[in-house]
Amino acid sequence: MAAAKIDGKAIAEGLQSRIGAAVSELWRKHGIQPGLAVIQVGEDPASEVYVRSKVRSTIEVGMASFQHKLPATTSEVDLLSLIAKLNADPAVHGILVQLPLPSHLKASSVIRAISPEKDVDGFHVSNVGLLSTGQKAIVPCTPLGCLILLRETLESLVGLEAVVVGHSNIVGKPMAQLLLAENCTVTVAHKETRYLPEVCRRADVLVTAVGRPALIQGDWIKPGATVIDVGINRITSGGKRRLVGDVDFEGASKVARAITPVPGGVGPMTIACLLANTVSACCDNVGLARPDGVSF
Repeated sequence: MAAAKIDGKAIAEGLQSRIGAAVSELWRKHGIQPGLAVIQVGEDPASEVYVRSKVRSTIEVGMASFQHKLPATTSEVDLLSLIAKLNADPAVHGILVQLPLPSHLKASSVIRAISPEKDVDGFHVSNVGLLSTGQKAIVPCTPLGCLILLRETLESLVGLEAVVVGHSNIVGKPMAQLLLAENCTVTVAHKETRYLPEVCRRADVLVTAVGRPALIQGDWIKPGATVIDVGINRITSGGKRRLVGDVDFEGASKVARAITPVPGGVGPMTIACLLANTVSACCDNVGLARPDGVSF
């Protein structure tokens, strides 16, 4: 039996609908409009696409959008000065600096300059520390989206063996923390892991985020496993460019219980979770309870 396809687009649309309702309620009851500031430095083509999508989605749910597009030559001093102004702006509840940055700018310094309370990407060391110690934190958007997809697909994650392939600060490490919080038994692997196929075959839940097309083959999948493919890889096939994940989708679909497609799986959830984080940050800032169905 073919694996069920996890429809990230539909689940993201449902989340965005709840976010829109929460934004309306904040305005109606409290006169507050959550605001998201997005900073883009340079003209990286992929960043252009992502920023347009984020700005469009922000406006669609009724939030205030503040877009700052800076030249690639922007100095660190000028970038940090802008971040300081946004930290102090009461209309801005979330700040996102689109990565990657030009080579002369140090991402860690830029992320550290963002107020942890407005760090809706969840990359600041304060939020990383809170997450790793099981406290309330702003959670990185992509891992949060993966967790929501798993919760929608599985009745419970308790006691399941989970394998995360990829140990980045953006996806792999926070994903492992979230799965631990769900009482999974978690293994973090990566492309240099010895006997990686055998490690993957143990997984009831397999999350991949390594950026290598079709690294995970169908016979690496445990029968009945749930597979979350975070990879976004652009390849040329038959003279045409297309997106594929880290998992051989066709092969894995013959073995897994459920699997996310690429595109249409994790990607839409990342933006929806960014909006959810902004609403949560807004509520925390003004001392209101985070809305049900939006906070995780």
